[in-house]
Amino acid sequence: MHSQREIRRYLENGGDLLALVVSFLLSAFLAKRHAGLAAVLLQPGLREVLLLLFLALAWNLGVRLFGLYDLFRVTSPLAELAGMGKNVLLQLFALIAILFVYKAQHLSRFFVLSYCLLLLALLLLRRLALNLLFNWRQKNDRHFSQVVVVGNGEVARRLCATFAAGARLGFKVRGFVAERAMEGFDCPYLGTLQQLPEVLEREAVDNVVIALPNADLDRTGEVIAACENTLARAWIVPGCFEFLNPRFGISHFAGFPLLSMRANPLDEWRWQFLKRAFDLVFTVLLFATVFVWLWPLLALLIKLTSPGPVFFKQERWGIKNRPILCWKFRSMVRESRDVDENGRYQQATRDDPRVTRLGRFLRRSNLDELPQFINVLRGEMSLVGPRPHPTPMNLEIKDSIQHYQLRHQVKPGITGLAQVNGFRGETKDPDLLRRRVEADIWYIENWSLFLDVKIIGLTIWCMLRGDPLAY
Repeated sequence: MHSQREIRRYLENGGDLLALVVSFLLSAFLAKRHAGLAAVLLQPGLREVLLLLFLALAWNLGVRLFGLYDLFRVTSPLAELAGMGKNVLLQLFALIAILFVYKAQHLSRFFVLSYCLLLLALLLLRRLALNLLFNWRQKNDRHFSQVVVVGNGEVARRLCATFAAGARLGFKVRGFVAERAMEGFDCPYLGTLQQLPEVLEREAVDNVVIALPNADLDRTGEVIAACENTLARAWIVPGCFEFLNPRFGISHFAGFPLLSMRANPLDEWRWQFLKRAFDLVFTVLLFATVFVWLWPLLALLIKLTSPGPVFFKQERWGIKNRPILCWKFRSMVRESRDVDENGRYQQATRDDPRVTRLGRFLRRSNLDELPQFINVLRGEMSLVGPRPHPTPMNLEIKDSIQHYQLRHQVKPGITGLAQVNGFRGETKDPDLLRRRVEADIWYIENWSLFLDVKIIGLTIWCMLRGDPLAY
C-alpha cells in the first residue's frame, strides 16, 4: 500500500525543493539587479549557496513538524495549504534570523519578500500540477491500488467507507470478504473466507486489509496464507483499534511490536532538546531586555501598596506529578489562605476581597505570572504547556475528570493552548474544566515548535487587549 503513496511523496518533496531552489536563485538575481549590482542567474556566490542549504534544511525540518508528506494523510486541501503556509512562514523566520547575522547589500527586505512570494506561488503551482496529473491517472485507472477488506464488523465497515470516499488516496476498494454479508457497507460483498483465493485472483487485488476480531487469530492466519499465495499484500488492523487515540505511537522492544495508546512528540529527546533550547533562549532574552527593569519596578510597587513579601510561592504539580514551587508576584493580602476551614482549595473569584488593588492589575495583565520564568530557567516549567494547578486542587478533581492526569506527561507552562482559547478562570463548571483538559491533551499530542510560537503570540495579544476571565 505504500508504493504508490511513496511515489507521490517523493514527487511532492522533490517538487517543493525544486521550487525552493528556483525561488531563491531568481530572488537573489532580482535583488542584485534591484541593488544595481552585476548579476548572473545561475552563478550564486559561496555564501548564497550556504544560505540556500540552510533554507533547504529548514524546509525539511518544517516538513516533519507539519506532516506535509504523510503517506496516508486524509486532511482537506485547505489543511494541506495551511501546512504549506506554515512552512513558508518558517522559511521567513529562518531568513530573518540568518540575515540578522549575515549582512549583504543585495540580501535585503526586497530579497526576503520576493523569495517568500515566489516560493508560495511555485508551491501552489506544484500542488496544482501534481493533483491534475494524479487525477488524470486515476480517471484512467492507472493509479489505483485495488483493495479488499476482510471482516464484517464496525471496523471493517468504517474501513470500506474510508477507502470508498478517499479516491484521492489512490485506493479503490473492490469489496469485503466475510462469513456472511452485512448491511451498511459502501462496497459489495465478494464472498466467504473460503472463497478468498478466488476473489484475489478474480479482482486482481493488490492489498488485503484484515479487520477480524482478536478471537479469529486462526482465520487471520488463513487469510495471510491465501495472500502469500498471490501477489496481494496483507495488512492487519489490530483488534485494539477502538482503544487507540488518533495520535497513537508504535515502537519495538526485543522483537515485540508495541503500540502506545497515545503519541507524545515530546517523548523524543530531539524535540525535548529543541523545546528546552527555545525556552532558554527566549527567557534569557527577556531577562536581558525587559525583566532587568520591569521586575524591580513591579517589586517596588508591590512593597509600596501592601505589606508582605514581593514573591508568592505555591506548591503545584509538574511533570509526572512531581511537586514544584511555582513563583508569582504577590497579588493578594499577606493574610490570605489557599484553603478554607474545611480544607478545600479556595480559587480566586471575581471581585475577590483577598486581591489587592495593584494585584487586580497584575492578574488582569498576567504580569503576576512573570516570576515563573525562574521555574523555566530551573527546568521545572516550559514557556508553553498545561497550566499547573495547586496541589489541593489536583487532589480534588483528578479522579472526577477523565484523562486529567495526562496533563502531567509534559512540563507545565506559563501559558497554554487552553488559556488562549478562553478556558481559564474558575473551574467550578465541570464542562469548562473538561474542555480545558481536552485542550491541554490536544496540545501534548500535536506539539510543534510552531504551535508554541503561535500560542506565545496569542498570549501577548490577549495581554494587550485584556482578558475578562483574568481576575
